[in-house]
Order: sequence, then structure tokens, then C-alpha cells
Amino acid sequence: MNNPVYQTIIIGGGFTGLFAALHLTHNHYPRSVILIDPNERFCFKPLLYEYFSGQMEPMQVVPRYEELLQGSGVIFVQDAVQAINLQEQEIQLISGTIYNYSNLVLAVGSITNYFGITGAKEFAFPLWSQQDAIALDRHLRYCLQQAIQTEDKESRKHLLTVVVVGGGPSGVEMAATLADLLPYWYAALGGDQNEIRIILLNHGKEILEGDINSHLRQTAMDQLQERATKVELLLGCKAKGITPSTVEYEQENQTKTIQSATTIWATGSSTHPLIKNLAIPQENRDSHGRLLVTPTLQLLDFPEVFAGGDCAAIENSSLPPTAQVAYQQGAEIAHNLTALALGQQPRPAKINLRGTLLKLGLENAAANIYDKFEVDGELGHLIRQGTYLELLPTPIHNFKATAEWLKDEIFQQHLGITESGKVIVRAAQIAGGVAIGVLAARKLMEILGEDNSK
Repeated sequence: MNNPVYQTIIIGGGFTGLFAALHLTHNHYPRSVILIDPNERFCFKPLLYEYFSGQMEPMQVVPRYEELLQGSGVIFVQDAVQAINLQEQEIQLISGTIYNYSNLVLAVGSITNYFGITGAKEFAFPLWSQQDAIALDRHLRYCLQQAIQTEDKESRKHLLTVVVVGGGPSGVEMAATLADLLPYWYAALGGDQNEIRIILLNHGKEILEGDINSHLRQTAMDQLQERATKVELLLGCKAKGITPSTVEYEQENQTKTIQSATTIWATGSSTHPLIKNLAIPQENRDSHGRLLVTPTLQLLDFPEVFAGGDCAAIENSSLPPTAQVAYQQGAEIAHNLTALALGQQPRPAKINLRGTLLKLGLENAAANIYDKFEVDGELGHLIRQGTYLELLPTPIHNFKATAEWLKDEIFQQHLGITESGKVIVRAAQIAGGVAIGVLAARKLMEILGEDNSK
């Protein structure tokens, strides 16, 4: 590095990057911090379904980085990184700006993998960002509007058929959400909600196969059949091609076609190009091309560089690519950066898996807490919401989001009952559930904090 500067640059404002930046602030980190991300807003991806369905507001799910970092001292740069020179400790942005660093945090996540399937990238809708949610919302509402004006039965069936590709947690959560949401939207237009068709197409013969949520498989299977529209499962089916109006798939060596106006891509991720292009040899990567890091989350040959989230893998360890892992890694990276700045030794990252949460409808979820007990239905939904609200990036944002959610849950969604006595009872039930959800989430955080302090 030609001109040494004592500043830390964080590339990627997802869970790992943003939480690293915020924890550095809380740790009174003595060096300047720059967070770089091409997007204006942070996306709390586990709650993106709530944003898409209108259950939560943009402020809650996709707040601006400038708002989240206000008063933190962290400099936010909205730009994309073009190249990283690890030897020179230098990064170059698309805009042409060049930064040197004393420490670097790689937290760029992953990208969608379409597996080379014809038409998948062009014609299937992903749900990774606010823009994805807006595009899918507009498309589905257009299809419903067209369907209500169409007298031809086959044309209407085509418009009202949605295929979700992928039986992992993203596909299951999407299919369950749509199976409650679309019948409601269509009925509000005067349509027959029984005409809505939701299909979950999965290459594997089981949903949630090989996933951290696999123990919730039966619960998910049951709940998919109990939605406003039953979700049709096509298992052991490999997508072969997608057009704006069809999904072609292979089942038992036979090629079949579904007529569908909407295909949603909810499967597969790939290593980010920025990570692929780094001058890191294959022996220092895992089988997916992710960067191998030490237990302290440092690169093997470049200890001044930390990496976490979906773009990194700890040597001789296996952690699921989930939000709870990513944000804990962000906190651990911040701790180790602070230790290095103070002349202390970094410590191995302590990552605690607290269980799993799976959205299974608009007000339905399954919550598995530390693999010790499972709660589903509306109470599972409240625990899931409460848990995620506890993880929102800053105390101010947390308070605003929680207040808005409590208002919606208690005073808006449940005041349609005409008899005042029933309103009070229902509101009390929901308030109790919210309290349980938030208290359960806080207890989990207390346990997590105790574990991390050991």
C-alpha cells in the first residue's frame, strides 16, 4: 500500500456488513469506517414477504442507510466496487474513486443462480430486494385485473396460475404467502378466489431437503394445504425452460408444460462475481468458490481482511447461510477489528444457532426454538415477527418498527368485529401474543448475549 491510511472499509451493506459497521460504532472503534453498497436502502430480507404483502411499511423493512447510520460516524458511499487489489490494499469503485484501507470487510453476499435454465433470468421473478417486490406486486395485480375482465375460462386460468420454482425455505414461504394473499386480492376485485392456482415446483422429492428447516417439513406440508388456496406440490420435477406464459419441466424423464402468467424464482444462489474475481487460489476457497476464513473470520493469506455471510466459509465448519449467522458474524468481525486496533488478539467467532423461523401464510408461521420446542399458527407468526423486530439494526429503528407493527396488529387488523366485547377480547389475545413473541425474542437475545460473553 503506497499511502497507509488507518481506515476500515466494509463492502456490502447486508446483515454482516451493516451490523459490523454498527457494532464498530458501539465499540468506539478508533478508526474511520466506510460502508460501501450500490443500493440506497438496507433490505431486511426475512421480512420482505411482509413488505410485499403490505403487512409492514418500507420504513420497517427497507430503511435508508443514511437513516440507519445517522450519528454513527460511519461514512456511507452508494457505489459498486469494480476491483479489489489485496496486495496493495486498494479498492476501485465503478465511479472511478479509489480507496486504500488498513482493514477490509468483505460482506457482499451471494447472487441468484439460474443454473443455465433457458428464460429463467429473463422471465422469472426473484424476490431479493425492494425493487423485486415492487415489480412482482405490479405484475400480479395486473394479472388479476386482466383476469377479472376476461370471460374466456382458459385465458383466465392462465392469468391466475402462479408457479414458484424451488422447495427450499424461500419457495415455501413465497408459496404460502401468495396462497393467502392472492385469493384476498382477487376476491376484493369481485373474482372467484377458487380460481387462483399456486404451484410449488421442486427438483427434489421433498421440500426443505438438506435445509436447516428440514425438521419443519411436515408442519410446512400441512400448512401449505390449509391456506386460502391449497398449494399444489410438484416434487421431483426439474425446471427446463421458462417463457412469459409457460414453465417447462421434466418429471420421470417426461417433459411437461404448465401454462402460467407468473413464474417466481426461489431457488439457488451463486458466489458473487467480486469474490470470484479476487486473487485467491482455489485451495483457499470451498467447493462453491466462497472464501475460506479462519475461526476469527480473517482470510487465510490476508489477515487484515475479514469476510462473513454468504461469501465466506469457516475452515472445518459448516454454518447455514441465514440472517442469524450473518448478523452474528458482523458483530464478531467488529469485535476483532476493535481488538486489533487496540493491539489485542482477535478471538474465534462464536455463532449460536437459535432455532428456525418459517413463514407459512399471512398470519401463520412455525418457530422452532433451539430445537427444543415448536410453535406454529398465529402464535408462531407473532414469535417470528417479535424475533425479527428485535434484530432490526438500530434501537431507534427497532422502536419505530415495533410501534408501527403493534398498532397494525392490535388496532387496525382486528377492529372489524362489530361487538365491542369481542373487539376487546380479540385485541387482548393479540396483545398477549405480541407480548409473548417479543418477550420470547428478547429472552433469546439475552441467552445469545450470555453465550457470546463466555
